[in-house]
Amino acid sequence: GSSWLRVEKVGTSGVEVLTREEVEAVAAVPVGAPLVSVDTDAMERRLRQKLPRIDTVDVVRSWPDGIGLKVTERKPVLLVEKGGAFVEVDAEGVRFATVDKAPKGVPLLELTPEPSASLRRFGGDGLLREAVRVAGDLPAGVARDTRVVRVASYDAISLRLTRDRVVTWGSGEDGAVKARVLAALMKAAPKAGQFDVSAPTAPAVSAS
Repeated sequence: GSSWLRVEKVGTSGVEVLTREEVEAVAAVPVGAPLVSVDTDAMERRLRQKLPRIDTVDVVRSWPDGIGLKVTERKPVLLVEKGGAFVEVDAEGVRFATVDKAPKGVPLLELTPEPSASLRRFGGDGLLREAVRVAGDLPAGVARDTRVVRVASYDAISLRLTRDRVVTWGSGEDGAVKARVLAALMKAAPKAGQFDVSAPTAPAVSAS
């Protein structure tokens, strides 16, 4: 039969950590099949199910003879150490991959909950979501310098930065305001070691 309007080419875009080969192997595009018969919805579901690193994927027909896979990968905002490896957590609190080596520039989460009402009320997952919320609110410069996000309770979240600097953040509330206040404090006192924005209307700075 004619090769016109049959699948002959597969193109993949948007991959960063995943490889094109991995994505195309899972997609299992039926090369040689009529383009119109390809079930793009089933392919998208399969990709998201088998490759949890994928946040969104669009499978598109590229007439006359191609299928395009447009991938957006999840980005880690926090890492959780587990058995010598690292679980990547995205901005929605989804644990989506386990890697042997910590990716650069992604802070480690230390969940050290005190047996408190907040732990009973929010649970470990709730505290993880608060940590993710804080990580997402950090000014870009601070996010780059953040090594550890430590969560002791719902309203006791702190950050450990490069050069042994510590930020007392408090709860995840008012994150945008705290971020602005912290950026201003760091500009005004670049050599300070301790920053407290837990009450952003009354922030504090100290040498160490």
